[in-house]
Amino acid sequence: MSHDTMTTSRQASSHNSPPGRGPRGGRPGLLRGGEKARDFKGTMAKLLRYLSPYKWQFVVVLLFAVASTVFNIIGPKILGKATTRLFEGAVAMLRGTGTGIDFVYIGNILALLAGLYIAATVFSFIQGWIMTDVSMKITYRFRKEISEKINRLPISYFDRTSQGEVLSRVTNDVDTVSQTLNQSLTQIITSVITMIGVLVMMFSISWMMTLAVMIILPISAVFIGIIVKHSQKYYKQQQEYLGHVNGHVEEMFGGHIVVKAFNGEKRSVEKFDGLNNALYGSAWKSQFISGLMMPIMNFVGNLGYVAVAVLGGVLAFRNLITVGDIQAFIQYVRNFTQPITQIANISNVLQQTAAASERVFEFLAEVEESPDTSNPVEVASVQGHVEFRNVHFGYIPEKTIINNFSAEIQPGQKIAIVGPTGAGKTTMVKLLMRYYDIQSGAILVDGHDIRDFTRDGLRDRFGMVLQDSWLYNATIMENIRYGKLDATDEEVYQAARVANVDHFIRTMPEGYNMVLDEETSNISQGQKQLLTIARAVLSQPDILILDEATSSVDTRTEVLIQKAMDNLMQDRTSFIIAHRLSTIRNADRILVMDKGDIVEQGTHEDLLKKNGFYASLYNSQFEEAGIY
Repeated sequence: MSHDTMTTSRQASSHNSPPGRGPRGGRPGLLRGGEKARDFKGTMAKLLRYLSPYKWQFVVVLLFAVASTVFNIIGPKILGKATTRLFEGAVAMLRGTGTGIDFVYIGNILALLAGLYIAATVFSFIQGWIMTDVSMKITYRFRKEISEKINRLPISYFDRTSQGEVLSRVTNDVDTVSQTLNQSLTQIITSVITMIGVLVMMFSISWMMTLAVMIILPISAVFIGIIVKHSQKYYKQQQEYLGHVNGHVEEMFGGHIVVKAFNGEKRSVEKFDGLNNALYGSAWKSQFISGLMMPIMNFVGNLGYVAVAVLGGVLAFRNLITVGDIQAFIQYVRNFTQPITQIANISNVLQQTAAASERVFEFLAEVEESPDTSNPVEVASVQGHVEFRNVHFGYIPEKTIINNFSAEIQPGQKIAIVGPTGAGKTTMVKLLMRYYDIQSGAILVDGHDIRDFTRDGLRDRFGMVLQDSWLYNATIMENIRYGKLDATDEEVYQAARVANVDHFIRTMPEGYNMVLDEETSNISQGQKQLLTIARAVLSQPDILILDEATSSVDTRTEVLIQKAMDNLMQDRTSFIIAHRLSTIRNADRILVMDKGDIVEQGTHEDLLKKNGFYASLYNSQFEEAGIY
């Protein structure tokens, strides 16, 4: 049984993610506020180092982006020459002079333009292909490293971090970086080159018309600044309310049975309406204000065209420029405003990218589990002799919760650990499995300190059946086989028979090939627990841990599960954490814990005779059940 055969797992839950993550409202490409990195420069430097293996691909992309942009930039000026020759030929024909329109010259110009635009398209395609390849490799590498990192992180990290937060690193943050590399990076290059190139070409045609256009830029900047200032706060509100709406919907649908049981539908709808109205208000304002961007920019751009047309007409009348130059200049003015808007938006994109990268790098830099010993103990089998020797432990080192815990368990014994909530029962199991390392003392298995085993080697000796029966979206056969991935079908059948679940499985519509749905709602809680016991049986562990395995089932199902567990515990050292004390009467020894210490130990009968802490716990359960 490998580490992967543990029957415990954390089920990812998207509703744990922080508000505002996930789908974002608003129109793509418009300016909006976003999360900012705490260390923008440092994070971007890390990202550049991370991208260094692909530096030659980026050089090729840069060259092709430059070539593609330059070819597109020089096109209007070349086309202007054809326009001028066409205009001059037409005028000559009207005056009855000259040889008419030079279609050969115009044809050559058009052929040259076609070649330039085809080349620009090919270069753009190549750069897009390369950037897609690089961004997907980066995405794959990020997710691979995050996945591997998850398996190296200590359990303590997941105790203090929500599952939604971890999922957000794997999905949202990596996607943000990937989209920036695939789209925004080339857009940065082409926008900068386009703006500079167009400006140069405009000056080459007429410095006076260029200055006339440049005067309009501050007007555009003022309008953009006003729109961004007012729209950003509404975009932030929209993200916040969108997170609240998503969280409420997930919460209500996730617990819809409880909502119906307490007639909470009306309150749920009222709360949703309130959140939805708030989202509507902020979304409407953000969309409306951002929607003003294009009409205002078009209006300002039209002012530029008017200035170019009037001034160009005057200059053409004075023979200072040609008609083709005016036509080319108007095309350049149109091409000049677009990259300005893109560059203004790029700063926000980079901020979001830096924030996402920072979160990914922070995750990858998290402190990992202490490394395994370089000379691990290797044993063919474990007899099951376990000793806790003066164990001290605290989740926070300064706050000890297990105080000088000592106990010795002989091979094959059934040891029950009982006590009130917070006594440290489950903590002892976590220490035994090395989910956490103790601060002082030692835990020995067959005389070997568990720290002398590798974690995989140690956990290979254990089987666990937990209160939360984890099953995944696959067939019943595959769920049981999770205990031993190379098990044959017959071995799976035998494990199911030992766990008293074979008959139930064969009564299902597709038997062992029945697929359990995502929430496994098509079988009962007791049936789920029996399947996890079958999984543990298949793994053939040397030491068994049963943590509240019957706490959430009815009495009849509990008897069935108890028989299955008795079969599983046969001739194995077993640790049983039990809430129902009636289920541990036949334990070889009962360890009674309170506040991290063993306060009593002995058999069920001996502890009742002492009339101490255990007897008080035992009798209180009967009082609660109404027997007394």
